[in-house]
Amino acid sequence: MITPVLLCGGSGTRLWPLSRKSYPKQFVPLVGEETLFQASARRLSGPGYAPPLVLTNSDFRFIVIEQLAAAGIDPGAILIEPEGRNTAPAVLAAALWLERTDPDGLMLVAPSDHVVPDAPAFRAAVGAGRAVAEAGKLVTFGITPDHVETGYGYLELAEAPGNGALRPVDLLRFVEKPDAEKAAAMVASGRHLWNAGIFLFSVRAILDAFRAHAPELIAPVEAAVTQGKPDLGFLRLDPDAWEGAGNISIDYAVMERADNLAVVPFSGGWSDLGGWDAVWRESAPDADGVVTAGRATAIDCRDTLLRSEDDGLEVVGLGLADVIAVAMPDAVLVAHRDRAQEVKTVVTALKDKGARQAEAFPRDHRPWGWFDCLALGDRFQVKRIVVHPGAALSLQSHHHRAEHWIVVQGTARVTIDDREELVSENQSVYIPLGATHRLENPGKLPIVLIEVQTGGYLGEDDIIRYDDDYARD
Repeated sequence: MITPVLLCGGSGTRLWPLSRKSYPKQFVPLVGEETLFQASARRLSGPGYAPPLVLTNSDFRFIVIEQLAAAGIDPGAILIEPEGRNTAPAVLAAALWLERTDPDGLMLVAPSDHVVPDAPAFRAAVGAGRAVAEAGKLVTFGITPDHVETGYGYLELAEAPGNGALRPVDLLRFVEKPDAEKAAAMVASGRHLWNAGIFLFSVRAILDAFRAHAPELIAPVEAAVTQGKPDLGFLRLDPDAWEGAGNISIDYAVMERADNLAVVPFSGGWSDLGGWDAVWRESAPDADGVVTAGRATAIDCRDTLLRSEDDGLEVVGLGLADVIAVAMPDAVLVAHRDRAQEVKTVVTALKDKGARQAEAFPRDHRPWGWFDCLALGDRFQVKRIVVHPGAALSLQSHHHRAEHWIVVQGTARVTIDDREELVSENQSVYIPLGATHRLENPGKLPIVLIEVQTGGYLGEDDIIRYDDDYARD
């Protein structure tokens, strides 16, 4: 049995403003209807695959559950990293967890934010590497280049794979991201593939590799797993032990030091969507090289991406060439396509000026649903709140604000101090400052309500929780 290990804790700043720290690209439908995370989980499922083991952080744990459920995929273990420590500690934690439950099994480690259009072809590539992985090899998957690329690392093979045959080839060395001249030479050689950062190995083989090449990681990561705390079906890795693990990638910690490596070449299409130029390329540009998404219109444009993420916002391009324009409700990016890899500098500049748009997503996801801000003033805020069927907000109170709830869809069960009532569509209820209150959705359809807050301070940290179904502090 192969256990997929999905890594989904990254922030994807090069795809700002759609991907942000609070809601990164793996949870967004960038290409197609499904999110990248859902597509990754579906790609690594089926006969011969165990339920996916997911490593993520605390903020994303309920998003992971929600998106897997929407895709019809039952999760395996979900390990919560106290903080991001790069891929080596994450992979080691997964291996140590699987050692308890499937010590003789294989684990397929994959980022959750890649695009692989041909899922059956990729599963065939995994099958081609299975035998050597069971024999103790550490298998990685190399992507056959279809253009000269300086944004990826490369794998140098011992021999040219030839004819696109699915067979493992010995790996000579890893090559760091090259300049354009070196990249062109490597692509022309036929012996270099893009490093996709996807790995297949047995639990025993990767643990042996860590003991041989990165033994300093074993004690802190093993303690983090052993001392981890179960939490509503998740396992929270112990934060004190986790802090002692080095911040290092699995390439640097293990792969570049090991001598039992093999590569399975893959030519079925792949992208890590590392920038808006990659999104443009993977979105099937028309004959003029134009891609539009959402409420976007291109007039006399070429080699341009226009994207609107708000149904009430029209993006129109007139006479544009080599332009990327992405509009969100709270931010708009306009950039030359050749500078797509520099978008992360935009995030840095916004953080330096204190702009909340640098990291905060306009829609705030919660385990019970989501909300967004419709209007904000000095002493008031108007929110749209959506509560999933069967879900409930925490029992809470506020020091600095009162609230007025107007239900516009569904029926809510509302508790205010010692009073409970049902509030239906077109009805409203007032929550005085300091009152203990809760909202629940007892029905089978989502509740939509408008919340009007008034008070001297409207921050999300003005919440005192007395009881919470999701065990939040």
